[in-house]
Amino acid sequence: MTGVARGDLQRIRLRERLETIRTRAEKSSPWRATTQYLSRMIGRDGTVPIKTRLSREDLTFLAGAREEVVAFAELGLRLLELHQPRDAGGISSDPTDPIRRCRACMWRWPCPTFRTIDEHIER
Repeated sequence: MTGVARGDLQRIRLRERLETIRTRAEKSSPWRATTQYLSRMIGRDGTVPIKTRLSREDLTFLAGAREEVVAFAELGLRLLELHQPRDAGGISSDPTDPIRRCRACMWRWPCPTFRTIDEHIER
């Protein structure tokens, strides 16, 4: 790609990776109801004997799910570490509730990044 800045290439690569993960997850089967049923079958050794049919999409998703969840959790934690409030300084009309800004992006607190994380995690 001629004429594309390195940062743009990184952004494109990361966006493609995230879209791939999302697509793979959307194509796989939801397991919530199945895990509720299977949890009642846990044996003395702490395992569940499973006989099930898995699609290719399920196997593809499950193959990388653990690492991807760990990576997303780490991403979320790092973003929260970066985007946290700090006193904006200056004179406030309410000294008990001073104006705060985000330490990273300097938007008024809570910043758009924090609100987006909160919105998606609390779903």
